[in-house]
Amino acid sequence: MAEETVRPKEAAEEAPEAAEAPLKEAPESADPQPEEVEVAEEDAPRAPWGFALVGVLIVLVLGAATRYLEQNVPEWAAGTSFADFASAVEYPVYAIVLGLLGGLIVTLTGLRDKVSGGFRTEFFIKTGLVLLGASINLSVIARAAGPAIAQALIVVTSVFFFTWWLAGRLGVDEKLRALLSSAVSICGVSAAITAAGAVRARREQLAYTASLVILFALPSIFLLPWLAETLGLSAPVAGAWIGGNIDTTAAVAAAGALVGEEALQIAAVVKATQNVLMGLVAVALTAYFTYKVERKPGAARPGLGALWTRFPKFVLGFVLASVIATLYLNSAGDAGAATIGVANDLRTWFLILAFVSIGLEFRLTRLREAGWKPIAVFGGAAVFNLLIALGVASILFRGFEV
Repeated sequence: MAEETVRPKEAAEEAPEAAEAPLKEAPESADPQPEEVEVAEEDAPRAPWGFALVGVLIVLVLGAATRYLEQNVPEWAAGTSFADFASAVEYPVYAIVLGLLGGLIVTLTGLRDKVSGGFRTEFFIKTGLVLLGASINLSVIARAAGPAIAQALIVVTSVFFFTWWLAGRLGVDEKLRALLSSAVSICGVSAAITAAGAVRARREQLAYTASLVILFALPSIFLLPWLAETLGLSAPVAGAWIGGNIDTTAAVAAAGALVGEEALQIAAVVKATQNVLMGLVAVALTAYFTYKVERKPGAARPGLGALWTRFPKFVLGFVLASVIATLYLNSAGDAGAATIGVANDLRTWFLILAFVSIGLEFRLTRLREAGWKPIAVFGGAAVFNLLIALGVASILFRGFEV
């Protein structure tokens, strides 16, 4: 279209905004865009491929630095008053902080727009989430199927719709509303990224949501075990409460371990059960935004093809990896644990690179528009989640034995 054509000089000036552009919306016809979750930066003029390789190298170096800090900071802090805090800090914190610092440096040096082609957030995160599926053994979930699935369905549904309602009352943007609701009700950053693919949210909205997840998860690692002890909760109830509350899997493991081995096992099963619901939420959000939010008045009703094109297909890879891992472990037994361990290590690396890329791509300008309302929504939803998960866990896991 003529009005979208830019002159070469203007293209260089508009390139930063291209990375911030919202994900492509489906046209008014029933035929969707060919790309499901690719951002509009694909339309922007690209720098030479050599600069993209420099961008990839920056991501890899910062990823290696993240891994180094994650593994060594707890040792450096051992024996100090910061030991507990240092051991609880997870790799997303280091990755995003280093990414933000790296983004500041490349911006100040004027290289950001040239090397941004190497910040492949979508590729890294989708690969990491597919590998995450390999760590969720469906047979483990089945052994605690009754209470774990019941709690996941009750808590996720209640918290999701409460967050959705609260965000709507405060007038939060529809796409950010979907990200916040998914993150606080299911599994934090992973759920937010899945939702972002379904609703085609901006990267700034995803970075904002990821920051809120980390901000609330860190104190929860220490707060929930202390509350569980204060309230006199049994290990299974405490584990179910932790697994149904904290939004990142690693933070769930850290908090569960503080309570004990039995609590850790239940927390992991409950969190894994909630993770499985990511696919269902992705389908629901895809349908809602395709048929209602972004459908123009008078436009033809989108067909199933539009829904399929928009659906984030890496979710299918996530489920398939879980099924394959389950079948493999059932046939290989203990010998298969090493193979799954390799998949888990690869998952961690890809997620580190994804979080680094999110930090590198982060721009403050659009976040200023969000204001205090998303923080209020996330905080209110976290308190609601805390209360309802405690009630449900106390009922479903009372008298449960690991």
